[in-house]
Amino acid sequence: MARFILRRVLQSLLVLLVMSFVIYGLIGLMPGDPIDIMVASNPGATPEVVAKLRAMYGLDQPLLLRYWHWLLAALSGDLGFSRVHSVPVLEVLGPALLQTCKLLITSFVLSVLLSFALGIIAALRPGGIIDGLIGLIAFAGISVPVFWLALMMILIFAVQLHWFPASGISNVGDGSLRDHLIHLVMPVTTLALATTGGFIRYVRASMIETLRADHVRTARAKGAGEARVVLVHAFRNALIPVVTVMALSFGTLFNGALLTETMFAQPGMGKMIYDSIQQNDFNLALTGLMFATAVTLLSNLIADLAYGWLDPRISLT
Repeated sequence: MARFILRRVLQSLLVLLVMSFVIYGLIGLMPGDPIDIMVASNPGATPEVVAKLRAMYGLDQPLLLRYWHWLLAALSGDLGFSRVHSVPVLEVLGPALLQTCKLLITSFVLSVLLSFALGIIAALRPGGIIDGLIGLIAFAGISVPVFWLALMMILIFAVQLHWFPASGISNVGDGSLRDHLIHLVMPVTTLALATTGGFIRYVRASMIETLRADHVRTARAKGAGEARVVLVHAFRNALIPVVTVMALSFGTLFNGALLTETMFAQPGMGKMIYDSIQQNDFNLALTGLMFATAVTLLSNLIADLAYGWLDPRISLT
């Protein structure tokens, strides 16, 4: 187990190194840079001043040399300053990461619980009325765009019913735990509903296949109760392919929460990365994208470790 984890960690570090070069190169090839923005706000700047500024910030150097200097600084813990916020990158990254974790972890747990329950129920009577209704719910969850679902949530529950606030993370002057939780209800529900549909279909398909397996028929023949057959003998084995999908989906959720965070004005990672790219805040954009890559790699590692727990026959060596 330890050798497997060490090997996967080393592979992940190699992927992060390659991705850092790719992302840095793509950002460096974008039109415009911070100096261009500074000059645009000060048309009286002379070419000599512009040249000195580029030399001061190292923008007159080749892209590979600039990347090498950034990599050395990053390995020493210096991720640079945010040009827009005028503070170290980590000071901007921390609050955005905390908000995204609250949103994603809550919505992911809710989505997993709903998909497990509805997927198992649908698999027990495939082709029946309940299976059809759950299939319709899953199809709607897959098909409905996130931005439309968010708009409907705001229109119904915030504008018409006045049950929940339409945006933000807290009311001005409040900031209590209850206030934060109320502001999370609609974005969490939106993100959970948008991902539950796909999970339901995977759980249902895997459960139907597992319920037809020989070991399940043997358990029934030995007189095991239906609840034990479904939850102990079938469900654990059915989780093996589902875990892969859910682990990859968590990384996608982390990278793709931009629409939800934008619609509900949640200052999370997705919106932060988007805004930093739009404003040419290169250090912040690069760090945010690298962190998103690391979360995806960590999700894959957790999925691999879960295989060995779900099925002891799987060797991690």
